[in-house]
Amino acid sequence: MTGQFRLGALLIALAVGVAAAPTAILAQQQQPFFAGKTIQLIVSTGTGGGQDANARLVARHWTNHLAGHPTIVVKNMPGAGHLRAANYIANQAPKDGTTLGAIVPAFLLAQVLESSKGIQFDAAKLSWIGSSAAINSTVYIWNKTQVQTMEDATRQQVLMGATGAGSYTQIYPHILNAIIGSKFKVIAGYATTNDVNLAMERGEVQGRAGNNFNSLRMENPEWLREGKIRFLAQVGLKRDADYPDLPLMHEFGKTDDDKRLLRLFSADIAVGRPFIGPPGMESQRLEELQRAFDQTMADPALLKEAQEMHIDIAPVKGEELQAIVSDIVSTPADVVTRARAALADLEK
Repeated sequence: MTGQFRLGALLIALAVGVAAAPTAILAQQQQPFFAGKTIQLIVSTGTGGGQDANARLVARHWTNHLAGHPTIVVKNMPGAGHLRAANYIANQAPKDGTTLGAIVPAFLLAQVLESSKGIQFDAAKLSWIGSSAAINSTVYIWNKTQVQTMEDATRQQVLMGATGAGSYTQIYPHILNAIIGSKFKVIAGYATTNDVNLAMERGEVQGRAGNNFNSLRMENPEWLREGKIRFLAQVGLKRDADYPDLPLMHEFGKTDDDKRLLRLFSADIAVGRPFIGPPGMESQRLEELQRAFDQTMADPALLKEAQEMHIDIAPVKGEELQAIVSDIVSTPADVVTRARAALADLEK
């Protein structure tokens, strides 16, 4: 009897194990992909700037809308006018969504103009998740500078602080010099845009290009409040509602061709502050990230914190970004040729 009892018990245990196996497998299959994982978010600027603060804000809330609530860790990767980070996302990041990027879209122009030998990506093939805001950029000078208007800058030299060769801090002054005859002298070599700001306050340089209104309101509200800077132009495809009288950069073009060329250098502003993934990402994973990102942009907790930090939230969906980017990288050859010529001295 004892032997029969043991045999019966063994058979029952086996039956229970077999019955439980599909349940265990099903539970494993239903486990969210990001559960227990860490997402590395690569930021293409140094710490402390508007891009960095924006990325960290989004990261804090994005995890709440991703199934499995992964940890999102921000890693700063400045360098080469944002190409270093773009190349990393395109070539070294795993394609499963565990490494993403928050990259200033200056790298789009770098690809169109082939302005750097270090380009190792096709922007149209990257996975565009969404943008937290599309805010116009600016060209401004310190208030102690004698120059009052862009027209004055065509008659008097202005020292403009700048970071990498592919950054807006260099591109905008150079293209304006080439197209409208301004006399901006670019003083390059600053490690970060914060360093440029400090140099301007110390009087080492007189102005800066490529800082958007949102970053200014967040990082240097006293500059705006106390009138410490003077705007010469805003950069975008339409005027900011808060600055309806400030001319757009492309409006300074004297001919239609000039305006068309300057618009090329303004189009990527519509991309704003994008969040991207590597090329070849699984469609299901990309859709999951896009859906969670869209939900994050409407999250009352994020919106409240953004307001407290003076960070604007004006989101653009991933599908819209993909269309904008595809249009930019398909710029007609004649426009590209003239744009390259206009920036020829930037490569020297």
